[in-house]
Amino acid sequence: MAKGYWVAHVDVDDMDTYRKYIAANAAPFAEYGARFLVRGGQRQLREGQARQRTVVIEFDSYEIAQACYDSVSYQDAKAIRDPVSTGDMVIVEGHDG
Repeated sequence: MAKGYWVAHVDVDDMDTYRKYIAANAAPFAEYGARFLVRGGQRQLREGQARQRTVVIEFDSYEIAQACYDSVSYQDAKAIRDPVSTGDMVIVEGHDG
């Protein structure tokens, strides 16, 4: 079964409030087995445009990745993030090969 991934690119306007989002998303991420592969960190833009932060989160399956995003507990955390950030996020199925 192919893994599922969240790939997010985010600009943060208020890091103090964003930290509250990070604390709030810990419970749903633990519940759904999320593993951070990339969480900010050093980067170098080589093509196109990029936001301030890049985050890649791995789940055991594409379906679990979707279920985590749709969960009430994650949506509650997201409500903290939305007013203080702008971003792009996709849920993508990994290559199973």
